[in-house]
Amino acid sequence: MSHHLSFPIHLKDLSMPLMKRRKKSANKPCFYPSEGQLRHIKTGEPFVFNYREDLHRWNQKRYEALGEIITKYVYELLEKECHLKKVTLPVDATESEPKSFIFMSEDALTNPDKLMVLIHGSGVVRAGQWARRLIINEDLDSGTQIPYIKRAIEEGYGVIVLNPNENYIEVEKTKAQVQLSSDSSDEPAEKRERKDKIQKETKKRRDFYEKYRNPQKEKETVQLYIRDNGSPEEHAIYVWDHFIAESAAENVFFVAHSYGGLAFVELMIQREADVKNKVTAVALTDSVHNVWHQEAGKTIREWMRENCCNWVSSSEPLDTSVESMLPDCPRVSAGTERHELTSWKSFPSIFKFFSEASEAKNSSVKLAPTRRSNRIKYEEL
Repeated sequence: MSHHLSFPIHLKDLSMPLMKRRKKSANKPCFYPSEGQLRHIKTGEPFVFNYREDLHRWNQKRYEALGEIITKYVYELLEKECHLKKVTLPVDATESEPKSFIFMSEDALTNPDKLMVLIHGSGVVRAGQWARRLIINEDLDSGTQIPYIKRAIEEGYGVIVLNPNENYIEVEKTKAQVQLSSDSSDEPAEKRERKDKIQKETKKRRDFYEKYRNPQKEKETVQLYIRDNGSPEEHAIYVWDHFIAESAAENVFFVAHSYGGLAFVELMIQREADVKNKVTAVALTDSVHNVWHQEAGKTIREWMRENCCNWVSSSEPLDTSVESMLPDCPRVSAGTERHELTSWKSFPSIFKFFSEASEAKNSSVKLAPTRRSNRIKYEEL
């Protein structure tokens, strides 16, 4: 992959070894064009978390700041390299209310044949990512959904990329909210003014020290949840109702990683008939769903056995059958023991699975994923 990070983001007060300051320009981490790997601009070395060995929380703050830059960079790649468009949620949002967004191809709603829907897991990842850790420490291919998107488009799929962790926005508390208690004091104005001045000076010194020694949020904030998208489960249902269910595609395919699998099962519980009618196959990667805890009915479990496959972390070779304790979908090895790598390692097998499912549907022959008991040779993929 050919990638070089370039967009205007400033990280004030953070001495980032991956960054290079230039006059009137932004800090720019660098991905090696040939491998899509994050490297120090000057030394070419990979990212080092313990940049300051004596300041763990400072290192964590620095890591999080880099993660925010990478999130924006991946958004940029989705639009510029994958040619996806950004769509605001809720669809009828007012100008002043909190908003989220998803990405979709131009033909996502009009493609009459195939539509692929991608759902990542929980945590700090956002649309287009599988794992931030992989993007920083490995490469863009393994850590992002971009290989899935590009191949899907090449094979004639429409694409929708969900953003299930974008559930709220944070806004700074107003001074009136923060200082409500002090404003109601009965102290004389002169004494209160002198006291406030001392407190401000003390806070200023403390904040200056804490910013470098023990970085925390510098301002108090409140969370404003996004209407009908306040959780990954709500988000999946909302995108289904307003986009996927309205699409023209005869065959819808899901790829859902980790908590994304739980969100899909919840979607199916809430929209069972619609999902059965429209979805052809579902590829889960190390999904954390639980049909018992989520109270999925017998008919859902039966449908999942016939139409889903879960590529799980395992020491077994790719596509080797793995025993399951739950009566839902077949489980096969993703060819890796690392949870975050399961989507990348199972990438060729998932496209083969979808192709087989589509052919089986077209020929009116049910695909039985349980037949995948033997290893599929990588050369065949």
